[in-house]
Amino acid sequence: MLILAATPIGNIGDASTRLKETLVAAKVIAAEDTRTLLKLANHLGVKLNAELISLHEHNELQKLDRLVQLAQTADLVLVSDAGMPTISDPGFALVRACGEAGIEIQVVPGPSAVIAALAVSGLSTDRFCFEGFLPRKSGERIRLFESLGNETRTMVFFESPHRITESLADAAAVFGTARKASVSRELTKKFEETKRGNLAELMAWAQDQKGEIVLVIAGAEPKVWNIAELVDEVVSLKTQGTGLKQAATSVAKTYGASSSELYALALKRL
Repeated sequence: MLILAATPIGNIGDASTRLKETLVAAKVIAAEDTRTLLKLANHLGVKLNAELISLHEHNELQKLDRLVQLAQTADLVLVSDAGMPTISDPGFALVRACGEAGIEIQVVPGPSAVIAALAVSGLSTDRFCFEGFLPRKSGERIRLFESLGNETRTMVFFESPHRITESLADAAAVFGTARKASVSRELTKKFEETKRGNLAELMAWAQDQKGEIVLVIAGAEPKVWNIAELVDEVVSLKTQGTGLKQAATSVAKTYGASSSELYALALKRL
């Protein structure tokens, strides 16, 4: 089988007993960085008896066939440098390949920076989306934020401390300076800190911050609209030459409505 094993994201005390047992029992371990894994084992006081295989974003596809073969004959453990494998870390392709090969996949759960930052953000946790690492360039970040302009779920992003101020500024330019957000740094470590406020306040605070950053931004307030008026817009676009499906999709995206519902209602009007 394939076993996904979460490792501590900062505090070694968060390593579970099950993680230690899994590492000790493993015959094969695929690790994002084998040196990091050996340091972890040393801190945990456990001796590894496994074959160690380096698996990172640059070689994952090349090593898939061999790893799938190994998982068919032995338990293959997958770990990343910190947190849960596959969450903005290598492993997704391996999980998919093992699943397609009929290999059993189990998980040893543990710390997650995404969930930790969301939990302490003070923002809504009922519904959220994780967008991974923000683009390095401002223009690409702005386009990403613009694509999330109507997103009503709480949004979670990873960011570098060197770019967090610029990213907050780009977020404020798109979402408005009053949008609520939080920035968590050094989660589970000695100098863990979470700052909550609006984007303008966080921009002022974020200067010269250090440590790994998780940015959490409140979703947009749900738009209140009259379905009949939205259908009117769809029909109007249709009469101007836009395809009905395209018109329904465009209006739905603007208002956060259901494109299929608008399409069906507009079709009855025509």
